[in-house]
Amino acid sequence: MTTGHIDHFCRDALPPADLWPEMRADRIAGELELDQARKPHEVLAFYGVKSGDKVADVWAGRGYYTTILSEVVGPSGLVYTQNPNSRDEINQRWKAPKFANVRVVDGPFDKLPLPQNGSLDFVMIHLNYHDVDPAMRGAMNKAILGALKRGGTYGVVDHSAKDGTGNDAIKTLHRIDKAQVIKEVTAAGFTLSKEGDMLRMPSDARDFNVNKERNKDDRFVLAFQKP
Repeated sequence: MTTGHIDHFCRDALPPADLWPEMRADRIAGELELDQARKPHEVLAFYGVKSGDKVADVWAGRGYYTTILSEVVGPSGLVYTQNPNSRDEINQRWKAPKFANVRVVDGPFDKLPLPQNGSLDFVMIHLNYHDVDPAMRGAMNKAILGALKRGGTYGVVDHSAKDGTGNDAIKTLHRIDKAQVIKEVTAAGFTLSKEGDMLRMPSDARDFNVNKERNKDDRFVLAFQKP
């Protein structure tokens, strides 16, 4: 069940840039170039991630957001980074002293290995919700609910499919209908608290494969809250 009123994020609400880390340390080749399209400064400001937070990056891939989250939450915070399959070439990255606050918790989505003690402030899945097997999403969302504190935030950022298409484009275009995500996540017990517009692209007809034409697509940014 969603909340009756959904707040939309205003870019004017951003804190001054000099209050944010540069988010440049130990970024691997290609990551900085992605910032222009992904706007991590705006996205994490929208989600309210701060120093000292305990957070998780689900289906982290090579660690684009794990790196940034590590710097934002700082030495007093904690970042769990998860992929469905362990890859040593990725996990070696987190052994550097700079990433002392990163914990690798690889494992399947239907048995998501996050702590179930309600200790996390924030969990995000970035551009990969559509790739999670629909049969596993319910268990994944329930595990994220169990990991978060009351009032904690679950952030989902993904490629927009045409309205009303549900899961139809998840394999062909690598997109998902925003309403499908809202339906599934709220069914797990979350409420939808707000939606960001910093990655919207109204000119996108939502009819092309986002893996073939990169960074030209409309993306939704959803914030769900644990009651």
